[in-house]
Amino acid sequence: MLTPPNNMPDKPFVIAIDGPAASGKGTLARRLAREFGYAHLDTGLTYRAVGHALLQNNLPLDDPSLAVKVAENLDLSNLDRSLLSAHEIGEAASVVAVIGGVRRALVEAQRRFATQLPGTILDGRDIGTVVCPDADVKFYVTASAGVRAGRRFEEIVNRGKQAIFDDILQDIRKRDERDQGREDSPLKPAEDAHLIDTSKMDIETAFQTAKAIIIKAKAV
Repeated sequence: MLTPPNNMPDKPFVIAIDGPAASGKGTLARRLAREFGYAHLDTGLTYRAVGHALLQNNLPLDDPSLAVKVAENLDLSNLDRSLLSAHEIGEAASVVAVIGGVRRALVEAQRRFATQLPGTILDGRDIGTVVCPDADVKFYVTASAGVRAGRRFEEIVNRGKQAIFDDILQDIRKRDERDQGREDSPLKPAEDAHLIDTSKMDIETAFQTAKAIIIKAKAV
């Protein structure tokens, strides 16, 4: 059996980051991954990739057998954030995400991803509660619906597109209700998660807060 190098741990250090849409969890996860040299997975992109594959092939989004087949064969190393961030793909993802078989297939893939050395950071809606309940550090990143809608509005406008704030706010609230109210893996903080509220916190403060917690956990 191969043994890891002297400076390589024999067990991955896993960080789980959950939270609602536009809370800042993805930005935080990517920055922490660069800081610690860990592999990063935005698990929301996995559901978007399934929706995108079905749309591309003009297949129905609500056919469980088709959606599960796509999920079981998804390549996690080939997730294009810029492509998958389109609004219509997000809507498709919300349809396939309620299919139990899709969730089970993607959770297994996400768990396999989490086994990489020296460590991994996964962000999503159910990482600390379902995907990696034994993660070494868990965060729940949140912000008020109004603040999150404002961020999404700015993001769209900065890309040169038009947006209506009230429509975005309504969409954010609908997504929160859907994520928190679903029977299978609802969005909620893990009991042992560190809460980071970014309503009045910039990304640098959030990053430094999370970094300090991780360093302390790694030292134990």
